[in-house]
Amino acid sequence: MSGLPEEAYWVAFNHLPGVGPRRFTCLLRHFGNARQAWLAPAAAFARVFPPGLAERLAAARAGLSPAACWEEVGRKGLGLVLRSHDAYPPRLAGIDDPPFVLYYRGTLPAEEPAVAVVGSRRATPYGLAVAEKLGHDLARAGVWVVSGLARGVDMAAHRGALAAGGRTVAVLGSGLNRIYPPEARSLARSIAEAGSVVSEFPPAAAPLAGNFPARNRIISGLSLGVVVVEGGRQSGALITADMAAEQGREVLAVPGPVTSEASRGPHALLRDGAALVESAADVLETLGLPLPVAPATASLPEPDREERLLLAALGLEPRLPEELAAATGLAPGLVLALLLALETSGRVRRAGAGYVALAAGP
Repeated sequence: MSGLPEEAYWVAFNHLPGVGPRRFTCLLRHFGNARQAWLAPAAAFARVFPPGLAERLAAARAGLSPAACWEEVGRKGLGLVLRSHDAYPPRLAGIDDPPFVLYYRGTLPAEEPAVAVVGSRRATPYGLAVAEKLGHDLARAGVWVVSGLARGVDMAAHRGALAAGGRTVAVLGSGLNRIYPPEARSLARSIAEAGSVVSEFPPAAAPLAGNFPARNRIISGLSLGVVVVEGGRQSGALITADMAAEQGREVLAVPGPVTSEASRGPHALLRDGAALVESAADVLETLGLPLPVAPATASLPEPDREERLLLAALGLEPRLPEELAAATGLAPGLVLALLLALETSGRVRRAGAGYVALAAGP
């Protein structure tokens, strides 16, 4: 074991149940480095922690091999950065309890601007459309989009960023070898190619309920600000917003329909002084980031009468082709043809089985 690098002992302590960033810092202060702490006799732990905790940690340590933990990281081809490394994300390093180990696939953000877009797992079609649009337009403006790869708003924000050809970071509440939810595995691979998937938990860690509040501090810690799209009063998105405020980050919120339970969280934040967001431009302005310069492109032809009818019937709530036919009086076959033309020209996009209009501007 003497031939192992110091990093291996950091990883071993990361595998040790009950050792988080604060307790690990106590060990470093007492023993000088992670190797000395790991090799210290069990009785020495009692000089750092209360007797009961010291005994539990010493017993758990006896069942772990630093060499095996270290080999697991190399075998899975994971990236690894320690809190002591220069490559550690600088904004995250500045929070009160930054992870002492980060595992990742892809490329970690450094000094580039990053904004978190978070919200309900049970998002409405409105919330999904807004999150995807924000992710797209923020990424197009050169901003990293940070979220948690959860169902609903998080996944929509990631997809929007990828659709813009931008960069996005997914912060997991499980290990990198236990992507959760399972249906996000393909999306996680795409995110790693364009940005990064990160976790402070060991590679095989299960998605335990207690992991998610902890990972929320990483989402906000990586970001200049947190935008909440939808969520109830007790949602995890509001926990992330609270952590953002504690970390000195900007808190922003998207208003929603007053009849929707999913609007309760963002509206509560707005009443408490969060910045109101209607578009990515609002986010950029609030954070003091430059608005993107639109590339010179050939102007699109003006929509004809039937296209204008369809566009007037569309909004951020997805509508099915048959609904649009009924609302406009146009024949169903003509509606489908017009939707295809409008989608090709970038004026509408698919949202599940329906369509939504694409608003102009960043």
